[in-house]
Amino acid sequence: MELKQVHGYPAFGKRLRRLRRSVGLKQSALADLLGVDQTTVSRWENGVQRPAPDLQRSVFKTLAPVSPNDSALKRLVVNSTECIHLVEEASHICLAYSASRARDWNTSQNALLGVSLWQFATDEIRQAEAELKDEGWWDQQMPRPKAFLTSEAVHDRIRISAGEIIWERLYLADGTPVRLVSGTRVSA
Repeated sequence: MELKQVHGYPAFGKRLRRLRRSVGLKQSALADLLGVDQTTVSRWENGVQRPAPDLQRSVFKTLAPVSPNDSALKRLVVNSTECIHLVEEASHICLAYSASRARDWNTSQNALLGVSLWQFATDEIRQAEAELKDEGWWDQQMPRPKAFLTSEAVHDRIRISAGEIIWERLYLADGTPVRLVSGTRVSA
């Protein structure tokens, strides 16, 4: 059972524009897919209007179906000895994670594939995500890695350990921006 999306994505418009352009879709084509008009998509991208959190999630699901063909990248993440995972950057849909990350999350290595991890974000993760806009993350092709600390959070499907998190943007072969997330646990 997936949690109801309570919080929207920070910088939704910039995030949407980057993803829409990366997959080569015009605003009007996206509007047709979503059953809205092109001006609505334009307002979203320009920050004039902001859809409800559940609609934001639906927009990203429509725009970026989870079908990564980058088997080498996925294999590198899955087989890494580091505690890492890979998410689609706009929606935070989990694409792959290492066995070490699965242990850290206290889950199997496949349980969260295709699930948006945004619903499990700690306050510190939400804050770091909100800071990306002011740091120019969404305006740059290859922004600098973002490092920050987070506290522990325990959910029914995942446990997030307290520690440092580092975000780095990569691109899939089809141009979809993804985020490699690595981190180290704080020893208790």
